[in-house]
Amino acid sequence: MKFCMITTFFGPKSFGGDAAYVDRLARALLRRGHEVHVIHCADAFHLLRGGQPERPYKAPEGLVVHELRSPFRGLSPLATQITGQPWFKARELAAILDSVRADVVHFHNISLIGGPGVLHLGGPATRIMTAHEYWLFCPNHLLWKYGAKACDGPECVRCALAAARPPQLWRHTGLIDRALQRLDALTFPSRFALEEHRVRGIGAPLVHLPLFLPDDWSEGIEEDEPEPTARPYLAAAGRLVKMKGFQRVIPLMRLLPEVDLRIAGAGPYEPTLRRLARDLPNVRFEGLLGGAGLRRLFHGARGVVVPSLFPETFGYVVLEAFATRTPVIVHRGGGALVETGVETGGGLPFETDAELLMAMRRIVHDEDMREDLAHRGYTARRNGLSETAHMDRYMDLVNGLRSARPIGTPHTRGARSTAVRP
Repeated sequence: MKFCMITTFFGPKSFGGDAAYVDRLARALLRRGHEVHVIHCADAFHLLRGGQPERPYKAPEGLVVHELRSPFRGLSPLATQITGQPWFKARELAAILDSVRADVVHFHNISLIGGPGVLHLGGPATRIMTAHEYWLFCPNHLLWKYGAKACDGPECVRCALAAARPPQLWRHTGLIDRALQRLDALTFPSRFALEEHRVRGIGAPLVHLPLFLPDDWSEGIEEDEPEPTARPYLAAAGRLVKMKGFQRVIPLMRLLPEVDLRIAGAGPYEPTLRRLARDLPNVRFEGLLGGAGLRRLFHGARGVVVPSLFPETFGYVVLEAFATRTPVIVHRGGGALVETGVETGGGLPFETDAELLMAMRRIVHDEDMREDLAHRGYTARRNGLSETAHMDRYMDLVNGLRSARPIGTPHTRGARSTAVRP
């Protein structure tokens, strides 16, 4: 079959988990003999990157990448933000899809590559969308209110203005509702994210489809000895922004002088975090690491701390820690982090700073507990969160949709939820 992925950020021009999933899904499909195309928007990345460098990335053999660049540059994604339509990218998007003639068009983060206005594209193809964030009902994508706290109630206009987001008047026209009727399925990486959308009446067939790591992501990790270090350390990783919560962990390292904290990532909040750690010799910043560097960092750590202050839809860092036989410590306010990091048996939860400090001490010094958590997390990653399990579910979904109705027929309005075969 021919698959076409449509997403705002991809490959070297990306920031995090949504692009990682697109890449991993594309590679898994290629390994299974399918043809895969990815369409993404370079203008959006350059508009938002700030000081973020491009990621090291090499496309796999056979993947066809279509990088959209408009002569209007940043005005192109800005027009999409304001109107919810592809505008300067519409003709090129349509031309690519007409040329590819995909069997399946899979939409991901479409916020700046075309907004809801792209969901009708693809001709007779089966249309799937993955909700990596909360963009369908949150103008700021992440349920992070006023740039300071997790959302505790809808004040969307004022919150968007406080975040200096351009106006999105199209959100009040019913455009999203109409566009979602063109989808055959809307998938979610966690039950938590699905429920957040369901209670808001999102009108599409809702499907729980957990994310995955490639089967070879941690190949050989069972026999591999971690890099020897003179001192035990905890690891943390992610984009360095306030909502990721690293500022909660750093001050506590004063009370753990026998342990190091090593933070991987880059982002606009990095100067603030460095100032917070300036007199803490046991806090180190590792910079932006690729897959191999992150594996080594996690594999040698006593645990991985995931202190997100906003409700994550999945938390790839949890799965990456599990793949290296490393347990996690996750914030209870981190949405799906409890689902992926604690309910699997591979981590400890915390809410207060005192609970976080206690969890860090336990995971560093209680070897038996740490080994039990590590085993449970690794088992979860090898079973239900593996590439094989994901692709079985994904292809069951695709084949079921293609056989259930005439291809391209729009769905009727209604928020139905389901889950593919466990």
